[in-house]
Amino acid sequence: MSGPLSPFFRSRWVDVPDTVTEVPGAPLPDGFRAAGAAAGIKPSGGLDVGILVSDSDETTSATRFTRSGTAAPPVLVTRERARQDAIKAVAVNSGNANAATGRPGMDEAARMQGAGAMMGRTTEDRVAVCSTGVIGVQLDGSKTVRGLLAAGKALSPEGVGDFQRSIMTTDLFEKRATVDVALPGGVVRLAAQAKGAGMIQPSFATMLCFVETDAVIGAETADLLLGVCVKRSFDRITVDGQLSTNDTAILMCGGASGVVVEPESEAELIFGQALDALLRQLAIDIARDGEGARRVGRVTVRGGHGPNVERVARAVANSPLVKTALYGGDPNWGRIVQAVGLALPDTAPLPVDIAIEGVQVCVAGNAVQHDADDLQARVAGDEVEYVIGLPGDGFETEVFFSDLGHEYIKINAEYTT
Repeated sequence: MSGPLSPFFRSRWVDVPDTVTEVPGAPLPDGFRAAGAAAGIKPSGGLDVGILVSDSDETTSATRFTRSGTAAPPVLVTRERARQDAIKAVAVNSGNANAATGRPGMDEAARMQGAGAMMGRTTEDRVAVCSTGVIGVQLDGSKTVRGLLAAGKALSPEGVGDFQRSIMTTDLFEKRATVDVALPGGVVRLAAQAKGAGMIQPSFATMLCFVETDAVIGAETADLLLGVCVKRSFDRITVDGQLSTNDTAILMCGGASGVVVEPESEAELIFGQALDALLRQLAIDIARDGEGARRVGRVTVRGGHGPNVERVARAVANSPLVKTALYGGDPNWGRIVQAVGLALPDTAPLPVDIAIEGVQVCVAGNAVQHDADDLQARVAGDEVEYVIGLPGDGFETEVFFSDLGHEYIKINAEYTT
């Protein structure tokens, strides 16, 4: 496991505004503290309980959760018992998802919320609870509470590294970054920490993501910004087509900078662009870390019917045949044709266009001549671009996806053993 990667913005698919400057070491913004502790929840040992706190009682927030029909108790407790617009503390554990655990799981999530409130010096309705790990195993709440008490005593502005490590499961590297954003009223700081490597599927992903800023942002504006940016980031990734029970993304605005982001202002636009870049790179990093992945792909689909465009993008991104070809650096575009046809049955003859890394390989459903050696060299890189054209125009979507190789099978075959 490695620390935060530098430089953070590495993907050609992320547009970084000139107003954004990466901050080395990925510290928390002013007014935030964090910590992690080892509570004995992970069988492998290590940090597995974390707490993140905003010190301002004026903190505003926004949230997004999994749309799974089997959402875990931590998600349910946070949705039902926490003020979505005023969360100022997060209590989280890894190693156990506390999912499919019934009433006892709800009780343990509530205990976590209470312990988080005590250590964050706030009320329970301002505490979000998150868990990640194995599904279907009862969470030992005594361990979690002891861990939160230990983490609470260690809270500090420098504790973000331990907090990050406490939320990770099969992640190979830390997914966190901090940027300074130049707004018309002054510079604000924006930071995020995320985890996720498997059970990833658009809708929105399998991940936890916590975002903090010292900007002054109203709850409605925060909700708008988070919603838009999640749709362009975590909603657009897939590793294995599986939807998690525990997905959570939280934006907390502490306001320590005193710089105000007014609704429908230039500051809102600039801040939104920075948040968008930050979350898109984190989303791509999650796909890149897709449990044994070598490469990450991006499929862009254009056409004249929105549902078809979305259906095709997901079918290609989730196709085991396309994903194994990506893993092997094999430009086997016939597998893409197959996935498109699977997504749109009974539409033959479908005049589909396909390009890989800018090389046109199929036009109107027919193969076209191209330099095979050149294409082979182009798909050997870390990022591979696929563009698919369907009849008509007016709609466009994208999905980022990981490849599929031997290590993914090994990790998931042995996950609970």
